[in-house]
Amino acid sequence: MEKEEVRGSSRDNDQMKAEKNKNGVGVDQKGEEEAAPLMALNHVSRLCRCVKESMEFYRKVLGFVLIERPPAFDFDGAWLFNYGIGIHLVQSKDEDKLPRDREHLDPMDNHISFQCEDMGLIEERLKGFGVKYMKRTVEDEQTGTAIDQLFFNDPDGFMVEICNCENLKLVPAGSLGQIRLPMDRHNPPLQLHAHD
Repeated sequence: MEKEEVRGSSRDNDQMKAEKNKNGVGVDQKGEEEAAPLMALNHVSRLCRCVKESMEFYRKVLGFVLIERPPAFDFDGAWLFNYGIGIHLVQSKDEDKLPRDREHLDPMDNHISFQCEDMGLIEERLKGFGVKYMKRTVEDEQTGTAIDQLFFNDPDGFMVEICNCENLKLVPAGSLGQIRLPMDRHNPPLQLHAHD
């Protein structure tokens, strides 16, 4: 049985700097907000019409691996993991919480995106599994950068994108915070200065 607890802060007061802004966020000596102590995205949770069907999709089509769930979770579900991220599948008790149109593809809609090394291989894989998809290329004439994208839905109608987004340079848009990149993963190039 899992316990639920809601708190206002997970950090002890003695770990926080003495100075705080109006939102209670720690402020460094320059007066800038401290970065949240996050490390990486851990998992994405998806409601399912059928956990087994969704599990097979993420395993076969996207190469995720089934891992054990803690026995304290006493509801139907499955955990999968690969590429440094987890997919947690949960049996839905309410069909109204799932997408009504499982065929609809709109790149401007909610989706999760995976970076890919070989777009052609993924496209062939989608064809081999009979997955309907939308293919597009977004080009920036100014920089000459092109991003290839494949959009498709999982069995429950949640959209997935596969892209080669590492072609884009990460450019911070403002001075608030700093981009933290995990050193053990492939990351897009980061532009640190305006003239880079």
